[in-house]
Amino acid sequence: MFSVTVRDHMMIAHSLRGDVFGPAQRLHGATYIVDVTFRRGTLDADNVVVDIGRAAQELHAVLAELTYRNLDEEPALADVVTTTEALAQVIADRLAQRVGSGALGTSAHDLDGIAVTLRESHIAWATYERAL
Repeated sequence: MFSVTVRDHMMIAHSLRGDVFGPAQRLHGATYIVDVTFRRGTLDADNVVVDIGRAAQELHAVLAELTYRNLDEEPALADVVTTTEALAQVIADRLAQRVGSGALGTSAHDLDGIAVTLRESHIAWATYERAL
């Protein structure tokens, strides 16, 4: 399996509903380093997994929809407890839609999977991986 990873970051505010989250139930901020890994079993006709420039551009576009926002106020996330794990899935699903629409090029339709890792700090991160 081949893979290519691109990186960006986002800064958000949110609160986490439920007693299990203790003080994180209050509004707080988080800055995430976001790594997205694209996977495929064989390289495309140009001998690449995915166009790195397009991948970075589309990741940035997805994160622009979330960064510098209070996620508690985002209608699309109204029913989501925006944990790091859940945000990784949101980003992966939004990128998968962009792959499907051709935004990463036609050869990206042959990608096998995508993994999104959100790093909260140097000691804590979460990953969501899905098939494409």
